[in-house]
Formats: sequence, C-alpha cells, structure tokens
Amino acid sequence: MTDLQPIIARMQTVLHGFGPIKAEAQILVSANTTADSLAMAKELLDSPYYQARMLATFLLGMIAHVSPEAFALLLETVSDDPDWHVQEILAQAFDQYCTNEGYAPVLSVIRQWLEHTNPNVRRAAAEGPRIWTPRPYFSDNPQVAIAYLSPLRNDESEYVRKSVGNALRDISRKHPDLVRSELANWNLSDTRTAFTHKLAARFLV
Repeated sequence: MTDLQPIIARMQTVLHGFGPIKAEAQILVSANTTADSLAMAKELLDSPYYQARMLATFLLGMIAHVSPEAFALLLETVSDDPDWHVQEILAQAFDQYCTNEGYAPVLSVIRQWLEHTNPNVRRAAAEGPRIWTPRPYFSDNPQVAIAYLSPLRNDESEYVRKSVGNALRDISRKHPDLVRSELANWNLSDTRTAFTHKLAARFLV
C-alpha cells in the first residue's frame, strides 16, 4: 500500500481550495485496489490534519459505490468530523457516490440523508448535488428536487437552511414558476422559514 506520510506532508501545504487534494485522491484510487483505497482512507481519517481527512473523504466518496464500508464511514464517521473543510468535502463525496450509482437508483438514499438526524448529513445531501436540476433524473423532474429540499426550509440548523435556500435559488433560474409556486405555500411568520425564503427567492423578486 502507498506510503501516506509524504502525501500527508504535501497535503498540509494546501491551505485554500481543494483541487490538489481531490487530484491526489484520484491518483490514489486509480493506482490502488478498492481494499487498499479503503485502508488508506481509514488511516487518513485518524490524522490530526484536516487536509488528510479531506483526502480520506474524497477517497471514500470515490469508492462508496463499490464499498458499503466506505459509504458507512461517510455517513457515520466523516459526518461527525468537527472541521468545516471536511464537511465541505463530505457534500462532494456524497455527490460523487450519487454520480457513480446514478441519481435515479439512489433517490431513496438521498431522501434518507436529507431526513437524517445529523445536520451535517442533511447539509451534505442538500449541498452535494448543487446545482440539482442539471443532474440526471432531476433535469427531467425538477419538481422532485424542489419537493425533496422544501421540507428542510425550517431546519433547526442554519447550515442546512442556507444550503436548501441556495439550492432552490439555483433551481429558480430555469424553473422560476415551480419554485415560486412552492414558496407561496411557506409560512413566513416562522423565522427559520423566512431565512430560507429570502435565499430561495433572490432571483424571483
């Protein structure tokens, strides 16, 4: 298996963005078996450096469609990581999983993540597929994307609500009438809902 210490040292120099870390993950997955990629991800998750854990998360996302253990680590371990950088990559890893599996076959998984008790999981599911409606399945069924996102309009986590509002705003560019119709049913006396509405309606005013 690849010696990770030199890689971790290089990753520590990445202080802005994630391009080099994602590129490193792609190299590792291409050069190693799924089992070895999983083993490396596990080792990296134990690192005190958030960049190493970002790399682990990318690795897990790239193999989750063929490794149930990798998928479980994303859901159960990565989602509890305290660093926001890692949570940003969790969203991308979830989207990579959906892309590899195909969006239509994993609709139930997307729903499960959106309804999860952990706000980081809900946020990853809302944020990862952005922009939702160019994605396979949702490009033909934008109303389903709206229906999936809207129940989170008054989520207890502002982190989640921000992703939901921005995702609906994105959808409104091509489907303004669908989003406008959904927003018309929202109770704006609820401050959480009003927060999400302000973001979602930005291009509808």
